[in-house]
Amino acid sequence: MSLSNVILLGQIAGYTIALILSLCIIVPMSFHQEEFNGHCLLFSTGEWREEDGLFSVSWASQAYCNYVVFVGVVLFLTAAVQVYRMSMFLYRGTDSSFLSAFVDVIGSIFMSIMILAAALMVTLGFLVWCEDMTERFPSCETAAGKQIDNKDNINTSWFYIEMGTAQFGAWASWACWVGLSVFAVLKLCRYHQIENMRVSMYRERQRLINDGPSHEPVDSHRETDNKDQQMNG
Repeated sequence: MSLSNVILLGQIAGYTIALILSLCIIVPMSFHQEEFNGHCLLFSTGEWREEDGLFSVSWASQAYCNYVVFVGVVLFLTAAVQVYRMSMFLYRGTDSSFLSAFVDVIGSIFMSIMILAAALMVTLGFLVWCEDMTERFPSCETAAGKQIDNKDNINTSWFYIEMGTAQFGAWASWACWVGLSVFAVLKLCRYHQIENMRVSMYRERQRLINDGPSHEPVDSHRETDNKDQQMNG
């Protein structure tokens, strides 16, 4: 199997994994916003009231959760398009062009940066929420399913699993897209190497043509033949 096929198969596998991992971000984050009545727990803080033992939440901007969901959707669509595109290349026995490989490199790096920001957002934002939960409960996990707020009508039954799944999906997606960036760079380097070989072969062919054996002029051959005839005569 040639190197190009190995890289192409690696890209197909990587984009397929990225497609699955994007669902680990979209699905739990969407359920979380529904269960929290449109609120986002990322970076949300509050205080425990002494009179009723409930949590007075100061909700952070919903843009944090919206951004994470947006990144998940972009990852899903991009991975789906790339899986189809790479599969067609493999089926036809062809590969992308140099320009297309360059675009893949830029796109993979850009997606890696986007998902890294989302992963940090989920991790740090969830940590802020859990710090307040552990003021009353032994761990953040034990706070799941407990009635901590009556005002906002939120359902805390699955928030720990949902945030944990989204966190895993985000970091695993980041690692996957970093790997896809490496594959894209390898393909681009291979194209660059092939182009350099073509240029070198062309220059070598031109050098051989220019440095080839020189032929004597036709007139000199005629003079030599005349002298030989005179001597024989």
